[in-house]
Parts: sequence; C-alpha cells; structure tokens
Amino acid sequence: MDSQYWNDRYISGTTGWDMGEVSPPLKAYIDQVHNRDIRILIPGGGNSYEAAYLAGQAFSDVTVLDIAPVLIEKLRTTFNRTRVKVLEEDFFAHTGTYDLVLEQTFFCAIDPSRRLDYVRHMHSLIRPGGHLVGVLFDRSFPQEGPPYGGSAAEYEELFAPVFDIKVLQACYNSHPARQGSEVFINFMPKLKKMFGDY
Repeated sequence: MDSQYWNDRYISGTTGWDMGEVSPPLKAYIDQVHNRDIRILIPGGGNSYEAAYLAGQAFSDVTVLDIAPVLIEKLRTTFNRTRVKVLEEDFFAHTGTYDLVLEQTFFCAIDPSRRLDYVRHMHSLIRPGGHLVGVLFDRSFPQEGPPYGGSAAEYEELFAPVFDIKVLQACYNSHPARQGSEVFINFMPKLKKMFGDY
C-alpha cells in the first residue's frame, strides 16, 4: 500500500484501527520506563496517541514516521510545541538507531510478503540492548488486508532468528475492542554475528 492509499483512508475517515487513545498495553509499558532520554521510534504512527502520551510524560527524543501527507501535516501541528519529531518517510528507507521501537498496528498493515524485510530492517534500527515493544494481532481476518493477521507461533518463527524473545504472550490489558485478539511483544535484537546473512 502506498502513501496515496493511506492518505485517502485518513481523508475519508476510514480508520477502523484507530482506538482514539493510547494503547493500554503500551501505556503500561511506558509507565515503567524511567529513563526519559532514550531514543524512541514509532513507525506507521497514525494519529500517534502513544507519541502524545510520551510527550506528556517528558520523554525527550521521540520520532514518529508515517507516509500519509494529510496525516503528517496534522501531526506536525499537533506536536509543534513538543520534542516529538514527525517524519514523512517510508519505514524501509529510514535510518537511525533507537533504544525503543513501539509497534502499534504497523506490522499488520504491511503485506505479509514483506514481513521478513520488516524484521531485518527493524533489527538494523535498534541498538544492542534496545527493545521492540508492542502488540500484534493474534487472529486472522476474513477480508483481504490490511489489516493482515497472524499468530504467536508465526511471530516466534519469524523474529526468533534475529531477536531474543523476551515476551510473547496474550495481552491481559488490551483495549476492549481488541480483547482476546492481541499478543504483547518485547523483543531484543541479537548480535549480528549470531545470525549471519538471515
């Protein structure tokens, strides 16, 4: 899906993935992070409720990526007086190194044929000792995606070659609309020498 597709979705208001608030599992995770100066990335950030929450909690280095121009314009206005950086950029072209990447309805928007690319690129963006934290759908969808579903077993097989699986379990605190259909993840990148040319 290209930027025009997502731009049209935001213009028409067909944003069924938007819960209107910070994801409860991510809020709970953020609440136990004490270092406010870590570098945080939110790819495919959408309306970026997580970024707003981070800004409100005095986190000083938050970057939001998205590719929908109408959304980017809105976010730049929203975060104009904060330290949140808003970039109109494709995740797969983005470079940088982060301590924490927050995953919230981005992975499920990517065509499954690119999931391995996602894993590889995500690994390149997270510094040693950093974390990929978020929620993934633990269900299938009857219609053609996005969103694209998956299962905990699939995610473990996909990520385990390059990430240490610290947490991969059913969410106990999902948003009511997603109860029973999400897994919470906390993955740490393995050193490159451990997996060669994966």
